[in-house]
Amino acid sequence: MRSLLFLGAGLVALVALAAVADVSKAMLAGAKSFLAALRPEQRARASLPFAGEERSNWHYVPRARKGIPLKDLEASQQHLAEALLKTGLGPRGYTEAMGVLALEGVLREREGAYRDPGLYYVSIFGAPSAADPWGWRVEGHHLSLNFTVVPGQGVATAPAFFGANPSEVREGPLKGLRPLAAEEDLARALIRGLDPAQRGRAVFAGLAPREIVTGAERKAEPLSPAGIPAEALTEAQRKQLAVLLDVYLSRMTPDLAEDRARRLREAGFERVHFAWAGGLDRGQPHYYRIQGPTFLVEYDNTQDGANHIHTVWRDFDGDFGEDLLARHYRETPHR
Repeated sequence: MRSLLFLGAGLVALVALAAVADVSKAMLAGAKSFLAALRPEQRARASLPFAGEERSNWHYVPRARKGIPLKDLEASQQHLAEALLKTGLGPRGYTEAMGVLALEGVLREREGAYRDPGLYYVSIFGAPSAADPWGWRVEGHHLSLNFTVVPGQGVATAPAFFGANPSEVREGPLKGLRPLAAEEDLARALIRGLDPAQRGRAVFAGLAPREIVTGAERKAEPLSPAGIPAEALTEAQRKQLAVLLDVYLSRMTPDLAEDRARRLREAGFERVHFAWAGGLDRGQPHYYRIQGPTFLVEYDNTQDGANHIHTVWRDFDGDFGEDLLARHYRETPHR
């Protein structure tokens, strides 16, 4: 299967034009079905204003959140929450998200009841509409999925955070579970496959930063242009980098992934940099980032004996749909 980044530009554009509109419709139907199934007091908890600070008040640590947690939903309501989640996530993304929730159960056995797979919150921002912008979020420990729907403009999918603690379960019934295995293994294969001169450019520090550099900032700024650009890689290595990026792209539905890949190509895949810090062997603390003109992927695995992963996708102008909203308000009359 060819990488999304190496599909013909015309094919990707043709697919993306109508497909994102279909995603918007699916999200609208999913959100309305979810809200309609809630009791009035539940709906009041799940419904939040679109304007204001809360929509960009995201994080990936255990903390109090606004919205309604899965544990306070009936089984039928949980199914509708899962159906809404599937309108934004493809099979890979949904499997990884369920893996993150499963790891919270592993931590509960180890650390106590404050780790709870039911403490993942669903929040709907604004009134789901085919005419006006609205958004939704699913968030809890090590998971923050933020979607902004701007009718006529598109769907924003960032920030998108997935984490794994432990990154590999080493005992118990889930022994061997590695929800974010591809994110780790493909990047290590890429850095180890570079020749000495290339690796000298790609590795920007011998010690990995303890945490993703951008943290949970509400707006991510481009980081220093460390690393090696795709244009300095061989064709085979560029394909390896594209396959690694596909792991992050394909967390979303195929239509959203294809649209994002198209925009990444238009900004220039050859300008994408891959940068590494830390050890090259499994079990050693390590970090990498993939940065292009419009986006940033960060990954770290340094905590708990390098068995604790954080990953995030940020869009410099498009987090929380800021670029889509700006275009919408320029082009759509408002009183």
